[in-house]
Amino acid sequence: MRAIVVALMLVFCVQAAQAIDAGPAFEDPALQARYERLGRELRCLQCRSETIFDSNASLAVDLRRQLRELIAEGKSDDEIMQYMTDRYSDYVRYKPPLAPRTVLLWAAPILLVLGGVGVAITVILRKSRLPEDDPVDPGLGAS
Repeated sequence: MRAIVVALMLVFCVQAAQAIDAGPAFEDPALQARYERLGRELRCLQCRSETIFDSNASLAVDLRRQLRELIAEGKSDDEIMQYMTDRYSDYVRYKPPLAPRTVLLWAAPILLVLGGVGVAITVILRKSRLPEDDPVDPGLGAS
């Protein structure tokens, strides 16, 4: 039984170790820094709440590989982001650009807060218009 538990633990550890790149992608520190900065700006499309560096998903591995290749080809940051956006839509970016097609995405938090404030004001106004109850607590009057 112990051997089975150890074998399962090794399998899970090996999978986790293979999922995220172990070594640096580039020997040049400037290219490595650029790779890491761009990778932190790209969202894993499968995980949705993680960058491609934080994700263990196979899609994130593919995106990291594509990013390495594009940097190695000498593409600029703008060209890389445009390539990723063209291929995967604005959703691949953690900070999508403010454009007509992304206005709702940027405005949604503000609209939700304004809606909540509107509901709160409505509830408060309705409660304030209710007639006041007898100030004597009915439970205290009966002894």
